[in-house]
Amino acid sequence: MAAKQQRLTPPQAPAASKHKGKGKGKSGNPAARVYADVRPARFSDWVAGARIPTLPMSISPVLVGTGAAIAASDPGQYHWVRALLCLVVAVSLQIAVNYANDYSDGIRGTDRDRVGPFRLVGSGKATPKAVLTAALVFFGTAAVAGLVLTILTQQWWLLAVGALAIVAAWFYTGGKRPYGYLALGELFVFIFFGLVATLGTTFVQILALTQEAWLGAVGVGLISVATLIVNNIRDITQDRAAGKRTLTTFLGTVPSRVLYIVCLLAPFGIAVWIAVLYPIAWFALFALLAALPAAIIVATARTPKEYILALKLTGLTQLLYGIALFVAFWK
Repeated sequence: MAAKQQRLTPPQAPAASKHKGKGKGKSGNPAARVYADVRPARFSDWVAGARIPTLPMSISPVLVGTGAAIAASDPGQYHWVRALLCLVVAVSLQIAVNYANDYSDGIRGTDRDRVGPFRLVGSGKATPKAVLTAALVFFGTAAVAGLVLTILTQQWWLLAVGALAIVAAWFYTGGKRPYGYLALGELFVFIFFGLVATLGTTFVQILALTQEAWLGAVGVGLISVATLIVNNIRDITQDRAAGKRTLTTFLGTVPSRVLYIVCLLAPFGIAVWIAVLYPIAWFALFALLAALPAAIIVATARTPKEYILALKLTGLTQLLYGIALFVAFWK
């Protein structure tokens, strides 16, 4: 214990903490008082804070939605510009919610003892204001791209959908009663990173929804839910201590492991169904090379590092699955 104390507050720290604590105390960063002498975040830290391994949650729905649009269009009539704008919206929202989560959990002190991906506020390397600003920049980027899509399609009701997506992203861990603390995170992830992202991508390109889009949306949505579940299983002890009521803290570790495996593997049944009409979809089964090891790891894991590896494999599964369905619909 003494060794840990010495590492966090070296002999030079008291004076520095007294001087810096005033500035950081105003920012509401609990970590600032403990890590007052930690060097400021570098670019690589900001990249880590964006949680790159989670980005397949936003990339895969756009791939599948675009593939479904191509399958329903005459050759040369689908809209690549709109597809790219959808990608900007989805990825920007994903990064924004990651920074917003870092900010909100950081000022609550929830991230002080995290064992998972790097946290900017929780580590004391960035002020809450800086992280909040980064989140707002990406929210703004998503909003601008969404506005351009609305103008191109002349579907003005899409503005309401975009606004709802931003509100949902913020209140995942933000506000006085964040729904991520009320065991509702998985439901909203399925809705927005599955149904809304995939179906929205298809709709803005062909102004219609197809069976392919619906099936693909459910598939990628379930894998996105699996991503959140494995993340929350890893953090279950810290979340319980911090009073963060996730679905995993409600169900417990073993039921959450079962739910993770079901959500991760069920989409392959959907891929087999799709393969009846689009034979190339059989290649989606190659994603099992990442999914099956992830399922085994989560079923037997005992350490945070194992869950982190499973999280990366889940992201790889999501990406491979999305690419396979995109190519299947395209061909």
